[in-house]
Amino acid sequence: MFSFDPYSPVIDADPFPAYKVLRDEHPCFWSPEAQMWILSRYADIVSAGQDWQTYSSAKGNLMTELPGRAGATLGTTDPPRHDRLRGLIQHAFMKRNLEALAEPIREIARATALPLAGLQRFDFIDHFSSKFTVRVLFAALGLPMGDEARVREKAVLMVQSDPVTRAKAPQHIAAYQWMQDYAATVIAERRQNPVNDLISHFSTAEIDGDRLDEREVLLTTTTLIMAGIESLGGFMSMFALNLADHADARAEVVADPSLLKEAIEESLRYNTSAQRFKRCLQKDVTLHGQTMKAGDFVCLAYGSGNRDERQFPDPDRYDIRRKPRGHLGFGGGVHACLGTAIARLAVNIAFDEFHKVVPAYRRVQEHLAWMPSSTFRSPIRLELERAA
Repeated sequence: MFSFDPYSPVIDADPFPAYKVLRDEHPCFWSPEAQMWILSRYADIVSAGQDWQTYSSAKGNLMTELPGRAGATLGTTDPPRHDRLRGLIQHAFMKRNLEALAEPIREIARATALPLAGLQRFDFIDHFSSKFTVRVLFAALGLPMGDEARVREKAVLMVQSDPVTRAKAPQHIAAYQWMQDYAATVIAERRQNPVNDLISHFSTAEIDGDRLDEREVLLTTTTLIMAGIESLGGFMSMFALNLADHADARAEVVADPSLLKEAIEESLRYNTSAQRFKRCLQKDVTLHGQTMKAGDFVCLAYGSGNRDERQFPDPDRYDIRRKPRGHLGFGGGVHACLGTAIARLAVNIAFDEFHKVVPAYRRVQEHLAWMPSSTFRSPIRLELERAA
């Protein structure tokens, strides 16, 4: 009998065969392990993402939610509250002027890549992507330098879950509380001494007299730290994995860096780190012969939708010239990721500089260990070695 447990390390290791069975044979599947429905086809996921009145995010969007987030953050609210939050947060992003970050991001990428010049073998995550993402996040948000290692440690713990209990463990919740305390201290300082950073702009963003309250600023900052470190870092490690495993694609990108933009989009489709997010039904829905009841939780399996042959021909082939418009690598509907512009910019610049120092590389590990997270999928380590 077929089963699908999104908390299983076996699924994390390679979810795509199970996704295909789901799409072909069980497109609306009840998972007793997860206690929720799994939607796996592209069209169903897109439709659910657009229908927030039926598929609500107000009870949380992470597969295993952190306490106090549901109904209070951009990703865990529905319109009209979501629209208000998105407008104010977007206003802060616009004031920060992301284009002005391009040169600082390049300087960070160059400085992070340079020490790799003398290494024949290295862990891409430890030596490059984690350092780069944390430094970029600190620059954008205006976090005090010196706290990078501890902030990353807590952010990574926040997105994890216990695969046995299928819940947040005490260390995950403690990390979230630490992050809130840390963010609250920085926000209080910025209120006294505002500068040109995102935290300052969150505190002062105003539309028609409306501003984010203190809890909204705190949760927005905490969520951005978590997402900025894990989502961006996970995306970078998956992109590096894709290029390491596809030497021809890597050689093309190194020879012509203008192809990076298209390669990034294909990686977001082919092997996105954002695999699964949760919704809660507000009314009964019958789909593919199954009736999902109001109050049931539903998993939108973005990673499966991106491999749906009904939408993307030959979906298991990594093709950097594919131009996969409409992929779900950044989610979709009203909850499409707000940080897509800075993520695309940062990854493009990071790999441009990385390839100047390490133009040819291959994966060392045959089997990868994956982060224990039911929402995100990325390797814990990614050992690479230089190739001819």
